[in-house]
Amino acid sequence: MYLMLFVLNDPDHLEDVLSAWEHAGVSGITILPSTGLGRIRQKEGLRDDVPLIPSLVDFVHHTADISNTLFSVIESDELKQKVLAATEAVVGDLNKPGNGILIVLPL
Repeated sequence: MYLMLFVLNDPDHLEDVLSAWEHAGVSGITILPSTGLGRIRQKEGLRDDVPLIPSLVDFVHHTADISNTLFSVIESDELKQKVLAATEAVVGDLNKPGNGILIVLPL
């Protein structure tokens, strides 16, 4: 078994990536809004309209400024390869900058 983590830089691809993962055979996916050091340093990740004690909903409303981090438990090497291929079919080559970061950890 594996834990697959994918940081999707372009939120416009979210629905397509989710559909591709489901079509590949993934039965459950957790999606979290996220941001990185680059956006923080450029002040794009910091917003002045977020409440002092924000909830997850406060961040979800402004998806243009954030990435999405998807994670799922993958049961086999075969499924892992299918998900990798499905992801690259949507976002492009993951070795190129800006397409996202995919990490697979054995469980």
